Amino acid sequence: MNIHEYQAKQLFRQYAVPVPEGDYATSSETARQVAESLPADGWVIKAQVHAGARGKAGGVKFAKTLDEVAEHTEQLLGTRLVTIQTTAEGLPVESVMVENLNPIKDEFYLSLLVDRETEKLMFIASAAGGMDIEAVAAETPEKIINQAVHPAAGLQGFQCRNVAKALGLQGAQAKQLAQVMRGMYQLFLEKDASQIEINPLVETENGDIIALDAKINFDDNAVPAHPDILEMRDQGQEDEKECKAQLYDLNYVTLDGEIGCMVNGAGLAMATMDLVKFKGGSPANFLDVGGGTNAEKVAEAFKLILSDGQVKAVLVNIFGGIVQCNLIAEGILAAVKEIDLTVPVVVRLEGTNAEQGLALLDQSGLGLATAENLNEAAEKVVALAGEQA
Repeated sequence: MNIHEYQAKQLFRQYAVPVPEGDYATSSETARQVAESLPADGWVIKAQVHAGARGKAGGVKFAKTLDEVAEHTEQLLGTRLVTIQTTAEGLPVESVMVENLNPIKDEFYLSLLVDRETEKLMFIASAAGGMDIEAVAAETPEKIINQAVHPAAGLQGFQCRNVAKALGLQGAQAKQLAQVMRGMYQLFLEKDASQIEINPLVETENGDIIALDAKINFDDNAVPAHPDILEMRDQGQEDEKECKAQLYDLNYVTLDGEIGCMVNGAGLAMATMDLVKFKGGSPANFLDVGGGTNAEKVAEAFKLILSDGQVKAVLVNIFGGIVQCNLIAEGILAAVKEIDLTVPVVVRLEGTNAEQGLALLDQSGLGLATAENLNEAAEKVVALAGEQA
């Protein structure tokens, strides 16, 4: 689960991670009031969306007067911001962050995440922080340093000093960096975060180390244990279909292709998507209905796929181990009868009661195509999608 920058900074304050003075606003008048309360010669207005690269997309504005604060806020609110991390539709801007401007001496990058390879928490830092950190990682990876933290030992002082040295910080600034790292580490553990990112972390002209930006992701499986974090969820920033899928305990991720996929099992779903791509198609989604699914879940999953206007054909690939294929077939038929089916559907069933399930589909008179194996199913669905173009 993601949260907004202003929410991340509220958490940072709780864990003694220094951030600029400021607050969020949902109207130009509120933005003016926030700016007026800040002791600054200028302000920055940031669109609040669950995506990075806002500055390059026009989502960060600078103001020297209160009128400019209100004007920039008015320009941003109610729009959809498109960045390199969003879809072509962008994300809705329903609030902005208003902060005082800070004179910057240096910019750094600092993040904390779970490194599954080493089974440790990993601090990632670079003296080349800022908007082009992705280019730094791709072109000059030697400028990025890692500091692993063993969960049993916890964050040690020498590890903070290692990162400070790599960033060229010493004295008071090195001590401030250690405070930031300790706050990030404690927040990460206590709130079950999956990633905390500060880009940029800056040293101001006054010698202060502050988090100019803040991004926090949380482990979805742990969020129910943290009601305060769950309250921060903004479903307006999430894909509508993905939110609906969660209501039925379906694992769904929207993609940008034209072939809808419904599969049981994450591994089989990935293999199905790979084969569709290999045959010349493009998956419209990842959808795992689960190993112990039932007819009702299948019906909802089917309706979810068909709610995507980009879908030109659907491939259903079910292996009946725990689940019975005849129940899957009943769910598909229930969904097809409930909605106005306008795209071709190819179904491959294998395993428990597969013949019974395929017979139900073939005898339904609803024009559903069946396949004996996955290779045939992928070829059929790609060909049918092409005919719909």
